[in-house]
Amino acid sequence: MGITRLLANEWAAKGINVNAIAPGYMATNNTAALREDEARNQAILERIPAQRWGEPNDLAGPTVFLASKASDYVNGYTVAVDGGWLAR
Repeated sequence: MGITRLLANEWAAKGINVNAIAPGYMATNNTAALREDEARNQAILERIPAQRWGEPNDLAGPTVFLASKASDYVNGYTVAVDGGWLAR
């Protein structure tokens, strides 16, 4: 988040917006072991208000938004795509 904010401040005058996406726990090959460990999987799911692992497609909407004209005045922001993990 710090580098996103730093670059957003430095590059805004040049018409460049800098934002980031911070994914939460995603169901990918990298997290297969965590999801297969019943106790660890349950502990993670209990902490996520959405009560599910994220899917790679969950990142599509925020990515399209940040790449579109709709976000032209959004700068220095990190979008958490985490099922509410950080909202707790």
